[in-house]
Amino acid sequence: MSVIATIYPILNPPPPNLRGMPTTAARAIASPWAGFDGHERVVVAEQAGVRMVIALHSTVLGPALGGTRMSLYEGTDDAGSAAYADALRLSRAMTYKNALAGLDHGGGKGVIIADPDAKSADVLRAYGRLVDSLDGSYVTAGDVGMTVRDMDVIGETCPWTTGRSPENGGVGDSGILTAFGVFEGLRASASTVWGTGGLAGKRVGVIGAGKVGGRVIDHLVDAGAEVTAVDPSPAARTAVLEAHPDVRFVGSVDDLLATNPEVLSPNALGGLLTPDLVPRISARLICGGANNQLATPEVADQLAERGIVYAPDFLVNCGGVIQVAEELVGCDMARARARTAKVYETTLRVLERAAAQGITPVAAAEREAEDRIAAQR
Repeated sequence: MSVIATIYPILNPPPPNLRGMPTTAARAIASPWAGFDGHERVVVAEQAGVRMVIALHSTVLGPALGGTRMSLYEGTDDAGSAAYADALRLSRAMTYKNALAGLDHGGGKGVIIADPDAKSADVLRAYGRLVDSLDGSYVTAGDVGMTVRDMDVIGETCPWTTGRSPENGGVGDSGILTAFGVFEGLRASASTVWGTGGLAGKRVGVIGAGKVGGRVIDHLVDAGAEVTAVDPSPAARTAVLEAHPDVRFVGSVDDLLATNPEVLSPNALGGLLTPDLVPRISARLICGGANNQLATPEVADQLAERGIVYAPDFLVNCGGVIQVAEELVGCDMARARARTAKVYETTLRVLERAAAQGITPVAAAEREAEDRIAAQR
């Protein structure tokens, strides 16, 4: 294993011991250094010719748990820097997500800089060995660019692997409970906005109709909502329309916003909600499964100023991590579903706290999580 650096983020800017590192690694570490926010440890490594990053934000509540994503980060000036920043940001969100979900886990995240459409078993096993070298302080799972089968391969070299197939001791596709949790968040948020948890007759715009968004659509249709969706994948669109012929698909996010949805549910990649986009949103409620929906922290204030209730993604999309965490304690899906159902009451509590304290739902959710972490210290 070729480990480029193990970083304990105490100082800002980077400490002197990073000097003299390979140029690409130094850029990957130095560029997003300001993204550190209480992280305990970050490992930057190169295995099987591929760069990898694992960020451990917190282990106060227990071993850090969070998914691994694989991406080439095309379109960025420096893939290493983008991957590093992603790991920092996402691991912090996982700390809050796991705390709000009531799990005995802190937050971590892994990133593999590689083409998810051309991944090799050698790279996956190498990544497994890297996770295993952390001696259980980080438990990995699947994320963007990774499949259940990929997690099975990682599990060949690492016992700290979740999101595996049932035949390999796992609980399978974590999108099942992710979507259920998002729907419970939608119901609770709708209750806050309209005085009822019912979504019947509400115009809901869904962005992303894949393994999470597609299941969110299932729940919404069953609840009687009028769904308009957008997804670039023909396969995703076909799967939804075969199950729900009345769902309407449009060609772009702009087209979706033009339908004036009352509810917007982002379920694709993050960064959708930009300062430029927010003024064009007519919805009174935003709640979806995509991670890091806010392009910048200031967007939370911008949404609040426009009277749009935003249910933080790390609050409502915790069903998947609840599902994979269950692999460590018995694979009881009924128990995992019951815990995910609590997203409803947690969302109500967070939104009530935001209103009472005059803060954004993001700040309220973070305070709720920090209260639990502080109690454990």
